[in-house]
Parts: sequence; structure tokens; C-alpha cells
Amino acid sequence: MTEIAAHTESTASTGTAMSGAAESAGCETEISQGRRFAFGRNWHQFGHLIDEERITSARKSLEHSLGTADLTGRTFLDIGCGSGLFSLAALRMGARVRSFDYDPDSVRTTERLRAQFAPDADGTDWSVCCASILDSGFVKEQAQADIVYSWGVLHHTGDLWKAMDAACGLVAPGGTLYVSIYNDQGLESRVWTEVKRRYNRSGPLARRLLLSGSLLYLSRNQPARTLLNLARGRAPLGGAAVPRPRGMSRRHDLVDWVGGYPFEVATPEEVFSFCRERDFELRHLKTCRGGLGCNEFVFTLGSGAGAGA
Repeated sequence: MTEIAAHTESTASTGTAMSGAAESAGCETEISQGRRFAFGRNWHQFGHLIDEERITSARKSLEHSLGTADLTGRTFLDIGCGSGLFSLAALRMGARVRSFDYDPDSVRTTERLRAQFAPDADGTDWSVCCASILDSGFVKEQAQADIVYSWGVLHHTGDLWKAMDAACGLVAPGGTLYVSIYNDQGLESRVWTEVKRRYNRSGPLARRLLLSGSLLYLSRNQPARTLLNLARGRAPLGGAAVPRPRGMSRRHDLVDWVGGYPFEVATPEEVFSFCRERDFELRHLKTCRGGLGCNEFVFTLGSGAGAGA
């Protein structure tokens, strides 16, 4: 490495570190002021549940949506890596992975997961840092990736469409954009926004009541079982042991749903139109059939789809 190249790399690393420190402080301030859910704390707790069964489930979901089991030689950018579970799954599929998250607890959880399940991975195989997709300076420094992945994240940034635009710009020519965005349910989505806002401004007792009330509402098709579990103290904090699809946890998904703020939504048509305007072609779509949850999209950039996953 030349002296100039070494200086450039050192400067970039220093800039990223400074940016990460600022993002960390900003995130913690927002959480303390009740303006943001502590996503990272929830992921930290979930991280203790991650095992080979959950890793396999996560990997299978990636393989299904991307249409391949082999990412050898491809780069995978995980925007809002959370627990790091899907970064790990991509690594095991052969990808070179870059992960970042706005929440420092998520970054620490991902680093712990890397140390536990991929101890031989170096910074080239799998890098992790604290940063925001809304930080234009950070985004400009990033190399484009063959696969840009952001599942259930961009709608929690506080500026969904700016985050979407930044994510689109990080996809390499012929590459893949894999995102999931909360479905717009009209009035019901506005009600959930208020529930989430109130959750983050409340104390422990009010939060538990909001969790229990939300669980009853979400489980209204099986109220007897839900009430029994509540009476036994099993819900909303129970049900974490049995993996859900994608390797997730019922308990942590519930807390994430009720507390997840900032919160924005979009219709499938809005996401499709936004990406089409940026020369993306839809390859895979999985909707929540107009109900509550995320719509999942996989796009390929441009007509040269052969370079994507």
C-alpha cells in the first residue's frame, strides 16, 4: 500500500469512527427523550436465542427470496443489521458482508454474533459499524454492493423515502435490492403510530399494558388461548423459544411491533413506483394481503439482471 493510499484509508476509517460516535450519541438521546424505540436493546435480548436452527431458518428465507443458495464472490450490504442474524446467513452463503446500524446496541449484538458464530471472519469477510442510512456523508463513502438488504428497517428511520433513495443508490449495476416495508392500512396504521408514540413516552407499567392490550388485539381470532396465556404470565413475554419464520421470536417481534417508532408505511404500489423510477425491475413480491405487517420486495437494477443475485 502506498503512503497516499494508506493515508486515504486511515482518513476514511477515522471519519467513519467519528460518524459512528455521533450516531451512537444521537440514537441514545432520541431513546432517552422517548422519540425512538430502543431497537438495539430488543435485538440484544433476542441475540441470546440465536442458534443453528434460527441461522438455518434465516438462510433459507434469503435463499428463497433471492432465488439462489450461493452468494460466493458477491457483496452483501445489510442496512440496519439488528441482531446480525441475516448478515451471518449471507456470510454462510459465501458473500462478503458489510453491516451497519444506527443503534449502538445492535452493532454490539452483531459483533458478538460474529465473534460467536464466525470467529475466523476478518474485516474483509464481514465488517460492522455504527452509522445511519440518512447520513449522506457516510453513504457517499460506501462502495456499491451486489445485494443491498434492509428488512423492516427503512420505515423506522424517520424519513422512509430518503432512506429508500439512499439504499437504491448503494446497489451496484445489475445488482439486487431486497427490502421490506410496513404496509399502509390507512386509519389503522395511524392508530398504531399513536400506540407506538405513547409506548416510547411511557413508563414500565404502561408499556406492559400496551403490550398486553396489543397482543389481545392482534390475537383476537383466538382470544381464549391468549387470555389463558396472559393469566399464566406467559404473554406477551412468552413464546420466545420456538423460532418463527425467518428465525425470529414471537416475543421480540411483539415488542418490536408495539414499540417500533419512528414508524412510516407505504402501499406496495408506492414502493414499486418509487423503485421503477430509479430503473429497478421487480423480481419477487410477498405482500401481507392488505393486512398488518411488511410487504417484501426484491428488485434488480437495470436490464442487465445477470449480475445480480
